[in-house]
Amino acid sequence: MAALERKVIPIGPFHPLQEEAEYFKLTVEGEKVVGLDIQLGYMHRGHEKICEGKTYDQIPFVVERICGICSTSHPFACVQAIEDAAGIEIPPRAAYIRTIVGELERIHSHLLWVGLAGHFLGYNTVWMWAWKYRESVLEISELITGNRNHYAMFKPGGVRRDIEGGMIPPLLQVLDDADKKILMLTKAVLDDPVLHKRLEGVGVLTPEMAVEYSVVGPTARASGLAIDVRKDDPHAAYDWIEWEEIVLHEGDVFAKAKVRLLECLESTKIIRQCVQKLKDLPEGEIDAHMERGPDGEGIGRYEAPRGEVFHYVKGDGSLYPSRYKIRAPSSMNIKSNEVAVLGGSVADAAITLAAVDPCYCCTERIAAFNTKGKLLYTWDDLVKLSQEKTARMGGGS
Repeated sequence: MAALERKVIPIGPFHPLQEEAEYFKLTVEGEKVVGLDIQLGYMHRGHEKICEGKTYDQIPFVVERICGICSTSHPFACVQAIEDAAGIEIPPRAAYIRTIVGELERIHSHLLWVGLAGHFLGYNTVWMWAWKYRESVLEISELITGNRNHYAMFKPGGVRRDIEGGMIPPLLQVLDDADKKILMLTKAVLDDPVLHKRLEGVGVLTPEMAVEYSVVGPTARASGLAIDVRKDDPHAAYDWIEWEEIVLHEGDVFAKAKVRLLECLESTKIIRQCVQKLKDLPEGEIDAHMERGPDGEGIGRYEAPRGEVFHYVKGDGSLYPSRYKIRAPSSMNIKSNEVAVLGGSVADAAITLAAVDPCYCCTERIAAFNTKGKLLYTWDDLVKLSQEKTARMGGGS
């Protein structure tokens, strides 16, 4: 039998199943995917450079706009980096409030992904259910912070607003409702033979490949890697309360869906404990009041819904950082699709690419072309420029 001719199928840069512009070039033999070329660089907005022109109090407002779905994850890592550089410890009440806001975001982000996954599969009932249940989480976020997204809650040294006593009963009611609805949705997904048939064994990322590609978040935990910044590098209130890390071993799209749904239930558990701690605490400070810009380096890590987000800041004692650097979880996870899609069908490619819950706006760092479309800088050029700048700043080679 003659070998099948290899052909190329493009997904993107604009595609109905992609929220943002990116290009995936599938190489196929018949219906089987035998290669994937990932081309990024369509969504760069220069946040790192913008941050170097903003004060430390302004930067959290900038970085929360890196991603509308992770709009407290970036500020979480950001303020921790600034506090690390400044040697600041935040008040306990602020730590509980940060944890509550972060976990509310995790629930709405995971439900958003579950809904989109259903839509990708043509299973629009799942989409409608998940987004309907997500709505009450967004509404309680608005009650607490004033905003459904881009919460503007975090600042270096603490938080900008307290969670007052009158907010707690509706918050607890939303958690009670969310538990019932998420549990029902989880059981419906786990019991559906069509979803089992469609997702089990699809887009498998083995533990070895997960380590090789340094994946993070649900992508890693679905492949058996027990890594979670909330456990591994405790911060805010995460080491003051009881909760479980969800780790599965199948590594397929179905496992990634299960991890996210089960994590939602852990998030409601975390929030309830934080609320009880707030009720037990006397009303007190929510801000450590950073008086001046840090002189030194600091890092901040947070377990965003997609995995570890990392922020680095270098200060010189002024109100503005001299260097700001961000690494988003999708920077690590997207490349793992090079192996996850191989051997699968073209029909499975879109859901496999989406299974890492990619955020391309978080990921992009450079898009440099001249008017003729020729790349201005090679990878080696960029490494050299980075090393030269680091050396000028006194950071070595």
